[in-house]
Amino acid sequence: MANHKSALKRIRSNEAKRLRNRYQHKTTRGAIKRLRDMEKAKEASEYLPVVISMVDKLAKNNVIHDNKAANIKSNLTKFVASLS
Repeated sequence: MANHKSALKRIRSNEAKRLRNRYQHKTTRGAIKRLRDMEKAKEASEYLPVVISMVDKLAKNNVIHDNKAANIKSNLTKFVASLS
């Protein structure tokens, strides 16, 4: 167990950040799945910027790596383009 007040605070804040990251990551994965299930090109192209924004926020907050975010965005963009 931690001996310093600052270490106890760090434990609390790390747990809060872990839960927030987990929630955001799970929500983004759900949005990606929802986009991949879409069959109408117009609907998917309207939803794509929302998902890309979510992925960018994960990368910005170091929840996922920048390259992984780029790969996800590339694959989703290709998918939406193939619906047309």
